[in-house]
Amino acid sequence: MKKISILSLHLGYGGIEKSVVNLANLLVKDYEVEIISTYKLDHSPAFEIDPKVKVTYLIEKYKPNREEWKRSLKKLKPITFIKETYKALVVLFLRRSKTTKAIKNCNSDIIISTRDLFNKWLGEYGKKKTYKIGWEHNHHHQDVTYINKVVTSCKKLDALVLVSDSLRSFYKKEMKKRNYKCKCVYIPNMLDKIPEKLSSLTEKRIVSIGRLSREKGFTDLIEVFRLLHEKKPDWHLDIVGDGAERNKVVDMIYGYQLTNNVTVHGYLNRKEIDKLLSESSLYVMTSYTESFGIVLIEAMSYGIPCLAYTSAEGANDLIVNDQNGYLIENRDPDLMVEKLIELIDDPKKRQYLGKNGRKTSLNYTPDRVKDSWHKLLKKKG
Repeated sequence: MKKISILSLHLGYGGIEKSVVNLANLLVKDYEVEIISTYKLDHSPAFEIDPKVKVTYLIEKYKPNREEWKRSLKKLKPITFIKETYKALVVLFLRRSKTTKAIKNCNSDIIISTRDLFNKWLGEYGKKKTYKIGWEHNHHHQDVTYINKVVTSCKKLDALVLVSDSLRSFYKKEMKKRNYKCKCVYIPNMLDKIPEKLSSLTEKRIVSIGRLSREKGFTDLIEVFRLLHEKKPDWHLDIVGDGAERNKVVDMIYGYQLTNNVTVHGYLNRKEIDKLLSESSLYVMTSYTESFGIVLIEAMSYGIPCLAYTSAEGANDLIVNDQNGYLIENRDPDLMVEKLIELIDDPKKRQYLGKNGRKTSLNYTPDRVKDSWHKLLKKKG
């Protein structure tokens, strides 16, 4: 049986980490699978991993704490700043030394990397016989520096997996410009399961799930809900996730006197998220960027209409206006509210969009996606 190792930064909450676990659980049926995680976070693993999947942590004592470092700098705490800076340098040193050593010593037939830095190290230190695959989840936003970083990291890789076909086409051209032999392959992310029970879409609840960081736009979501609340005061917003902007989001909720209508749940387990989705009627994404948006597919699998700003590039590949949801251009909060009210006032339209969304989600089941992965992995003799 061939052995596959997947390099992951950590196994905490996040879209990439969820995708890593989903892939490991899928492949372990046909391969010997190991996840090599650089850091072991307090709450990891955040997602359920098949017991047959081996998990190796490279750094357990230290973990990155960028927010503490930023706070010490902002509040002018020199001693804390020095301590956190020293800790950050130790973490960076250990990340490089431990990861490169793990790659050098790895005897797997196939290694899948999930970060551009890991791609570079995999190309430099991976054994010659190893089939080397990069897995790019982020959108480039026409950022030349980022594009160059991704492309050059793939110089010595055999393949690069992209989560959208538009990204595959883009990076294929970039590889060709540099005469790199790295093959670009489109394989979408997948659902870990398809729920049998769909939402009735009768509850007055809107849901949004993600890391509470600036790029996810949760402060913008609160602004949208504030406007909606003025016209639909009996609706409730559930936010699932945690992160650096949690305090800012909570402060806005208190400032706008929305505490009775908005709940910030923090991290929830899979069963709790499933229950919440089954009781929600609308899903809203206000991300500034989103390469794929697995949470949209999860919401659609419950038959929930989805609304998103077009700035979340991945949403544009999933949502079709007036078919399974709405895409809102120019990050226009008034237009977002207008579409929300349209669906709140029209239960039949909700049902129609939800039904189509369910059909969309069926394109991302494990059975649909695994064939693409198996085809790629079999390229290795």
